[in-house]
Amino acid sequence: MRVIHKSEKTYFMSQSGKASIKRGKPSYFMSILGVTLVLFLLGIIGWLVINANKLGDHFKESVEVNVYLRGDLNPKDSTALVQYIASRPYVKSYTYTTKEMAKKKYISDGNESWDKILAENPLDNSVDFKIKKNYLNNDTLASIRKDLMLNVYVKDVHYPDALIGKMNKNIRIVSIVLLVIALIIAFVVIFLIDNTIRLAMFSNRFLIKTMQMVGATRWFIAKPLNIKAVINGATSGVIAVIAVFLLMQIAERYVPEMKAIHDNTGLFLLFFGLIVLGICITVFSTHRSVLKYLRMKLDDLY
Repeated sequence: MRVIHKSEKTYFMSQSGKASIKRGKPSYFMSILGVTLVLFLLGIIGWLVINANKLGDHFKESVEVNVYLRGDLNPKDSTALVQYIASRPYVKSYTYTTKEMAKKKYISDGNESWDKILAENPLDNSVDFKIKKNYLNNDTLASIRKDLMLNVYVKDVHYPDALIGKMNKNIRIVSIVLLVIALIIAFVVIFLIDNTIRLAMFSNRFLIKTMQMVGATRWFIAKPLNIKAVINGATSGVIAVIAVFLLMQIAERYVPEMKAIHDNTGLFLLFFGLIVLGICITVFSTHRSVLKYLRMKLDDLY
């Protein structure tokens, strides 16, 4: 009887592992395709959630507060008031609107000129500023109005308080709904990826068992399959990221307004998360399937 040396045994196990990967290629292709599709679906949902948050912030920071000045102010006092408002932490951007500029805007909005009725311009000079999103609630705005009204140069402060309350409520509802949908889709995606990988590993069950029967350790059997899982998961994630990015480019091309809410940081985190999620779930499902078939009896594999 010929004795099998340790080196020959290792060579045989190595060749068995390579044969396992080669024979599993068709199922790996289908698993990559399946994982890519579900990651693409999750990527779209994530993109919508990011856009919803950015759109809400965009609407919040488009709210304008009008600070009307007294009519007897000299340029020096007006400049001092503008500088004071510009230094406030809640101001995102501001403009100084003269009476003449206010009149032009009034007429451009479709209103008739009062030149035939009034000899003087009844509008006030004003400082109009956009407020930062963190300060956009009625209580904070009321405090801001109270603070500005203490200034002797200020005649009145106006902001759309009814609109702000409704806007915050609607944005909160939309955010909660999208978050719930995203969580549901995430669980579905994890379930689908896990089942896809388990089906892919099903065709390798006899090869896994054969390697175990000739003395291969669990780590030796699982290592090449885990490495392949990392490659397949990363490939699926990258393809899904490219598909989502192309869809974004098409959407922004036909809807140019979407470029205004483009969030590079959020998109980077989304794309990175898709790749990591693809790798983690693929490796977890692959390793779990390997251990499952190693624990099964040979007859049960049929």
